[in-house]
Amino acid sequence: MDAFTDFLSGYHLLGLTIGVCTFLVIGLFHPLVIKGEYYFGTRCWWGFLILGIICSVVSFMLDNVLASTLAGVVAFSSFWSIKEIFEQEQRVERGWFPKNPRRKYRNQI
Repeated sequence: MDAFTDFLSGYHLLGLTIGVCTFLVIGLFHPLVIKGEYYFGTRCWWGFLILGIICSVVSFMLDNVLASTLAGVVAFSSFWSIKEIFEQEQRVERGWFPKNPRRKYRNQI
């Protein structure tokens, strides 16, 4: 991986690569939030918290700039997803997204 990072740095592509990967990670977390809220409700926020903590620790442990940065991006995308899970619940209540008919919601209990 260091040779790959050296190659990207040598051709001044490291920042662009990190930007593209960040874009892809954020794009991946958007449907994860939607599907997570649909199937599990807001209680899936724990999974995002655990993933964020693990990726934060991994980011500190890695020496490679690219890998460490991407672990940090995944960590903070996970932390941001916790907020988005609760906002997604509100979007479902407003009718912007479909409700899961097999799951009970807070106002139905």
